[in-house]
Amino acid sequence: MSSVLKDDACSTMANHSSLVSEFIFDGFSGLPDLQTFLFVVVLSMYTVSLAGNTTITAVIKLNPVLHTPMYFFLTNLSLLEICYTTAIVPKMLVSLVSENRKISLWGCATQMYFFTLFGITECCLLAAMAYDRYVAICNPLRYTVIMNRGVCAQLSVASWSVGVIVGLGQTNYVFSLTYCGPNRIKHFFCDIPPLLTLACGDTSMNVIAVYMVAVLFITTPFLLILTSYIYIITSILKMPSAEGRRKAFSTCSSHLIVVSLFYGSGIITYLRPKSSYSTEGDKLLALFYTVVTSMLNPIIYSLRNKEVKEALKRMINGGLCSGQIK
Repeated sequence: MSSVLKDDACSTMANHSSLVSEFIFDGFSGLPDLQTFLFVVVLSMYTVSLAGNTTITAVIKLNPVLHTPMYFFLTNLSLLEICYTTAIVPKMLVSLVSENRKISLWGCATQMYFFTLFGITECCLLAAMAYDRYVAICNPLRYTVIMNRGVCAQLSVASWSVGVIVGLGQTNYVFSLTYCGPNRIKHFFCDIPPLLTLACGDTSMNVIAVYMVAVLFITTPFLLILTSYIYIITSILKMPSAEGRRKAFSTCSSHLIVVSLFYGSGIITYLRPKSSYSTEGDKLLALFYTVVTSMLNPIIYSLRNKEVKEALKRMINGGLCSGQIK
């Protein structure tokens, strides 16, 4: 009897000693000749993303003309994009130029939490922006009453709150699992699907939880956006003036492009059948929705938005004039 207890105790100690305390990113190690090229490309996109989103935020903040609900949400989106990419890209850049591809268990959990928080918040925020456009075009006479400052603040706080709650829930659920090896993550950051493949034991409930979150907080906001745009397009087509229709489409086009880019890659990544997963394909998709879309968003909004372009020109001209005076 004592020998059995001793064997059990030794087995328990062995199990505890074999628990994973850190992970190693596989990253783009399968492309050794492209590491430097990828580093330059990703760093360039990250720099453009930070500069673009910071500029959009500053332009809106410094121009009272842009202190409207649409630009309030755009400011939130720009700040969100800065946080979203910063949670992922710096560690990826380090992994591309050094042999240090390790991340601690707590570091991985922290990265997953912030990635989930910002991702879910963006889904909700894009839905709030679609609702703003719906009210502006379908109910213009009551727009200022419906989309007052309090409502805008509530929609923003609700979006961030949902992100915080879902991020905490998903991260806690994933890291309540046991990881006893291997510890190589076939990705360049701590995303949920690749981590679940490393967990010991049954992860079927976690996979179901991922799908439930995807359906509730990715698909549902997307359906709300789709519904809003059905009403928006219907209202626009009923407008008697061609110029009115053009202006209405113009105010929605930037948001619609951003939604298509973000949701397109997100839905493909998290809602497609598990049998169709491809490690390299997932990495490229993740690179798209973590870096590329964040870089493109300020470009899309600045190039396709007349008010933003004019405000940016005024700010640049004002800066040049003040510099000449000095």
